[in-house]
Amino acid sequence: MKFSRSAVAILVLAALSTQQAYATNGMNLSGYGPEAHAMGGASMAYDNGTAALMNNPATLGLMEEGHRFDAAIGGLFPSITAKAPTMPNADSSATAFYMPAMGWINKSGKLVYGAGVFSQGGMGTEYSATSFMAAGSGEKVRSEVGVGRVIVPLAYQLDEQFTVGGTVDYVWAGMDLKMALTGAQFGDMVTALGGTQTYGSASGSMVSTLAGAFGGGALTAMNWARVDFSNSSAFTGQAQGGGFAFKLGATFKASSDLTLGATFHSKTSMGDMNTSSASMSMNVDGPGVGGVPTTIPVSGSISVHNFQWPQTIGFGAAYQASDALMLVADYKRIGWKDVMKDFKVTFTADATQANPVATGFGLGGQVVDMGMIQNWDDQNVLQFGAAYKVSSALTVRGGVNVANNPVPDKYMNPLFPAIAKTNLSGGVGYAFDKQSSIDASFAYVPTTSATNGGGATVDFGGSSAQLLYSHRY
Repeated sequence: MKFSRSAVAILVLAALSTQQAYATNGMNLSGYGPEAHAMGGASMAYDNGTAALMNNPATLGLMEEGHRFDAAIGGLFPSITAKAPTMPNADSSATAFYMPAMGWINKSGKLVYGAGVFSQGGMGTEYSATSFMAAGSGEKVRSEVGVGRVIVPLAYQLDEQFTVGGTVDYVWAGMDLKMALTGAQFGDMVTALGGTQTYGSASGSMVSTLAGAFGGGALTAMNWARVDFSNSSAFTGQAQGGGFAFKLGATFKASSDLTLGATFHSKTSMGDMNTSSASMSMNVDGPGVGGVPTTIPVSGSISVHNFQWPQTIGFGAAYQASDALMLVADYKRIGWKDVMKDFKVTFTADATQANPVATGFGLGGQVVDMGMIQNWDDQNVLQFGAAYKVSSALTVRGGVNVANNPVPDKYMNPLFPAIAKTNLSGGVGYAFDKQSSIDASFAYVPTTSATNGGGATVDFGGSSAQLLYSHRY
């Protein structure tokens, strides 16, 4: 009965836990679970509860025999400002994101199994309709990307030294985007990946049709363009997709004081993110509309192509320096380069258009293929931390997380500035008794700045926090 109740709760949470987040190791969180989060994210070689499903599944074998149920809530509080020469600064109003997580595990003899739901990470910003980010369109712009996982783990203690583990993950992603572009920026998007209409499934090119309507000057006659697909949900994006991934891990107890750990997280295999509720708006002037600036709204569908989460390798150590003090250190390499080469989107116009201007241009059923070069670098992450038992009930923790910025300055977009490099963290754990405990963590993210090839600058900083309740039985 206890397992059934926990499992039902996990499945309910699965429907709610894809809130978009602004993460701090690229699009990853700096740490999963408050124990690891407080210690710079280090998690490869000690028991950190059900957060092991996101970290190293082999550490599940280090827990005491019995059942453990964890329920957690995390908060990300970014502070993001976009700047452009001669323009007022644009502060992002997306300043708080909340992410639930839940897991249940059972260790019986040498075998550990269970289930869990976790928010993986993502990114999000929102700028006002009067900011330079709106490109004169008079509407706000925003981005939200969120990724979550339902995870089934299995770990086995081979002997007193070795434990191995793995997970099968169902991964789903959601995206909202309200993006405004100048005519020049829109032209860059339709030509950024070679100017060919190769990854849209529909026939016909909306850009070609517009070019004909404007005597070959569709893009030069465009004042601004918008791409809009967004909903009001705090937990799911308008465009959605899903697929699978897996993790493998191992721990080795080198001595009574030293434990080593390593893990491999596969690249995801997710389908395109799709929505049938999207729109494009193009404000143009020129012969096609008598020289008067006119906004052409077109309803349709969006496909975001081949958005994947990267492969990760990690290894680390936990050293019990004394009965009270544990020191931990990890290294991770996150393979952003393989999955963040470009951002590809296809907009397909509805077969019929209610707006007479759009109908006059014959845009029904036609497509616009767009792309943005990303060329992210792989990310190296160093994580260091310590935990000190003040008493049998109280533990205090601290750590640091240091990583390179994976986003090249040239291609940094103020809607997606995943540029943070350092987290300074701390936290506490308190055991009420042998069954119940709470853990809390807080991380400060010092401001990082980057300026892209178009002269726009972003300052990104903020903080994050996590709170966990654990019940053992």
